[in-house]
Amino acid sequence: MSLKRKATDLAADAAKKPKANASITSFFSQPKPNPSTSSTNPSHPASSPTAADTEPIKFDKDAWIAKLTAEQKELLKLEIETLHESWLGALKDEVVSKEFLDLKRFLKRELEAGKKVFPPSEDVYSWSRHTPLQSVKAVIIGQDPYHNLNQAHGLCFSVRPPTPAPPSLKNMYIALKKDYPDFKAPPKNGGLLTPWADHGVLLLNTCLTVRAHEANSHAGKGWERFTQKVIDTVAKKRTKGVVFLAWGNPAQKRCTGINGSKHLVLKSVHPSPLSASRGFFECGHFKKANEWLKNRYGDEGAIDWNLDVAPEDAGV
Repeated sequence: MSLKRKATDLAADAAKKPKANASITSFFSQPKPNPSTSSTNPSHPASSPTAADTEPIKFDKDAWIAKLTAEQKELLKLEIETLHESWLGALKDEVVSKEFLDLKRFLKRELEAGKKVFPPSEDVYSWSRHTPLQSVKAVIIGQDPYHNLNQAHGLCFSVRPPTPAPPSLKNMYIALKKDYPDFKAPPKNGGLLTPWADHGVLLLNTCLTVRAHEANSHAGKGWERFTQKVIDTVAKKRTKGVVFLAWGNPAQKRCTGINGSKHLVLKSVHPSPLSASRGFFECGHFKKANEWLKNRYGDEGAIDWNLDVAPEDAGV
C-alpha cells in the first residue's frame, strides 16, 4: 500500500497549543466549541465504509441529562460537553457509576488544591471526537499521559508541534519504515498523530489524566476501569472486527477478554527504548494490521499510516 496521502484538514483543536488548566473552573467549565464534536464535521462522516457493522446506539442525551442529580451534572460536565455522543451513549451507565463519580471527585479535589493536571481539560476526551465509536478500525493502547508542558493532548503517544516526537514514538516510526519503506515521519521531528485518529485509529491511554511532572500520579484512581470499558465497548460493538495493537504487558492484559476469532490482537514488547530492541522493530504490526483490515473490509479498510503532513495542513 502506498503511504502517499493528500493533505488532510485536521480538526482545529488538533494543532492549537494546550493551555495550562490549574483551576477547578477550567476543568469543569464549558470548553471552547470544538468542531470535532459535531456529526457534520467532514473529518468524521456519519457513515464510513466500515461503519455498517456497528449497531446504532439509541441515546436521548437531553433525556439522560434530565435524570441526573445536580451533583452528577456538575461532576460530569466535562463528559456531557466534550465526550463524543457515540461514546457517551455507549458509556452512559459507566459514567454514573460510584467508581467513576469517585474519580471525578478526586480530580475535583486535585484542582481545588491547586494541582496542575494534564492534558488540558478540553483534550481529555479528544480521542473520542477524533475517532467516534462507529469509525474505529484499530486501537493502540498507551499507559500514562505525558506529564510535562505542551505534550499530552488526549491521544496516546501523540504530541502537538512544536514538541518533538518522544523516544517511544520515534521507535514506532522506525518500525513503520520497516513495514513501509516510503513512510515519512512528520515534518520538523514532530509527533502529531491526529491523522491516524481521524483515519480510525483509537489512541487510548489507560489513564486519561496525570498530575504535572508526576508520572502515574492518577493511576489507581478509577481511569483504568473506565478505559477498560471503552476497550470492551469496541470489542462488543465493532462486530466485523478491529485490530488491537497491544505493546507491552500492561496493554496486553487489557486485551485478555477480547474474542480472537472476531478481532485481531497483535502483541509485542513496548516501543520504549528500554524494550524496543527485543522485537518491536521487527514486529510488523502496522502492515499486519492493514492486511487483516483489507481482508475484512476491502482496500478501503486499510489505514493510511502516513504522517508527512505539511505544517500549514496541520494548522501550525
